[in-house]
Amino acid sequence: MFRALKSSRTLKISGAVLATGAAAVAVSSFRAEDDVKLARRFEARPVPQPPSRSKLIENLKTTEQYDMVVIGGGATGTGVALDAAARGLKVALLERDDFAAGTSSKSTKLVHGGVRYLEKAVWNADYDQYKLVKEALYERRVFLDIAPHLSFALPIMIPLYKYWQLPYYWMGTKCYDMLAGHQNLESSYILTRSKALDAFPMLNDDNLRGAVVYYDGSHNDSRMNVSIALTALEQGADVVNHIEVNQLHKDENGKLNGLTATDLEGGETVKVNAKVIVNATGPFCDSIRQMDDPSTPKIVAPSSGTHIVLPGWFTPKAMGLLDPATSDGRVLFFLPWQGSTIAGTTDDPCDVERNPVPREDQIDFVLHDVRKYFKDKLDIRREDVLAAWSGIRPLVMDPEKMSHGGSQNVVRNHLVTVSPSGLVTIAGGKWTTYRQMAEETVDECVKDFNLAPPKKDVNTANIKLVGAHEWTPLRYIELIQNYNLDPEVAKHLSENYGTRAFTVAELSSPAHGKGTAEAPYSTSTRGERIIAPYPFIDGELLYAIRYEYATTAVDFLARRTRLAFLNCNAAFEALPRVIDLMGKELNWSSERRKQEYDTSVEYLKAMGLQSPSLQSTSPSIEEAPAPVTAPVSAAIPANPQ
Repeated sequence: MFRALKSSRTLKISGAVLATGAAAVAVSSFRAEDDVKLARRFEARPVPQPPSRSKLIENLKTTEQYDMVVIGGGATGTGVALDAAARGLKVALLERDDFAAGTSSKSTKLVHGGVRYLEKAVWNADYDQYKLVKEALYERRVFLDIAPHLSFALPIMIPLYKYWQLPYYWMGTKCYDMLAGHQNLESSYILTRSKALDAFPMLNDDNLRGAVVYYDGSHNDSRMNVSIALTALEQGADVVNHIEVNQLHKDENGKLNGLTATDLEGGETVKVNAKVIVNATGPFCDSIRQMDDPSTPKIVAPSSGTHIVLPGWFTPKAMGLLDPATSDGRVLFFLPWQGSTIAGTTDDPCDVERNPVPREDQIDFVLHDVRKYFKDKLDIRREDVLAAWSGIRPLVMDPEKMSHGGSQNVVRNHLVTVSPSGLVTIAGGKWTTYRQMAEETVDECVKDFNLAPPKKDVNTANIKLVGAHEWTPLRYIELIQNYNLDPEVAKHLSENYGTRAFTVAELSSPAHGKGTAEAPYSTSTRGERIIAPYPFIDGELLYAIRYEYATTAVDFLARRTRLAFLNCNAAFEALPRVIDLMGKELNWSSERRKQEYDTSVEYLKAMGLQSPSLQSTSPSIEEAPAPVTAPVSAAIPANPQ
């Protein structure tokens, strides 16, 4: 029934797992959470107007020398910029596209220690893997603490269809709890067959024996990424998106001392001087490494992870599902997110490209494995897929072990390496550990380049991200009271902007109506929805432009809001209105508006938008259409191949 432990080393690791935080057994699942508290009325502080993008470009040109220039505006790059700036170093960050434009916006939205990695650590007697899980569990707790409005604890059910699975998975999740120690989110627990069906009514009940439920975190990845960038800005970093590095500069000794970059918005070329250059470009890191040295070997083995989005009724609102063994031995998650359902992921070798398109066979694989959990209760059709995307995971190879060949050169977590010319590359890892990766990278830079940070005792684990200060889960009620916001909109703003939601509300236009059940005497509300039934409103667009450096329609549709990820058809229908509102705010020409339309459609195709949905020519985008009030068509048609 159970595999025998393979060695005394395995026994030692098992003992370490059980011993770590053993006192956690006594912790009741009824423990009160710190974030369950009454919202107290507070005076919303005006959000300081950030420096304009042109001012940041000017800073790049006029700063004599930065201590550090970071290339890449994903989770790791913005994390490095925040850590270095918090230590008092002079920092600039340059991102070719937008913050979170690549892999960092295309994750499974989990903040996790890796329950499967713990299983492998025990069975393979792998102490290094065990340590990685323990470190990730610590970072999971930090993640939820510094951005409580963007992340939350999510119960995840593992359905059990064989009796032997009950003790096996219960022991595994309890070890996971105990390894987290006092940083555990909630205690895992067992559900009987009937209780499992109460919690997940659509679950296939043939031979269902029960379920185990454990906790991990969930988050809004691109908004988290943008928040890290803005927090780095608050700490003194110059962070600029839509600027492409096209040349690295070296001194007479062959050491890097700067770079040249082109502003993709204004077309201007700027030269930036730096003591240290950090390459944090994720799956694209080899292109920067080869810009430094064309003969350097590639270290990234890219892998494609495809996810699909289904309507929210396919999962309970507050519980996910884990399939621990798919048809090909992988893990599949089925998770509630932003009112919808995410299912994924695949793991296939791929090429590195900017906007990979999910293949139809990858979408079919996810649908096939999801269907087996619903059997005859629900028919999940291809037409139910609202969006689909593919994120590129950078599996990293250690360049110092390249000559050995085989799998021994695969890095299990992340890698920090320094080239002979001084290019620092941070690659690999996962969203949950971005902060730890950033800290290690800055530590390496300080040591190798003799940097002298003015603040030596700063720990970013104690720095809350923008919007997190004084936020509570009930803050949205004050938005309703102060601005007559629709309750759904108020909750959305609170959970995506934190206390900065009050500024978003201030920027939103008055919308006259008859009130709501929650505010029956209200004759006016704030905010016109960009497109129904989604809660995104016009004030968010103005806020994204004025406070979050959104300069394109895709910046807003995909990363400041998540409309493109939730329903690509809805994003397509909203596109003319978004272009019109942004065009008025940014004074776009007709040519720029047409360019935005074409570029956005290409992006939405990578999110699953199919050709039958498209018009042969773009609609008029000179004037905004009336706000959409009817629900949009729900699903993506299957690819007619």
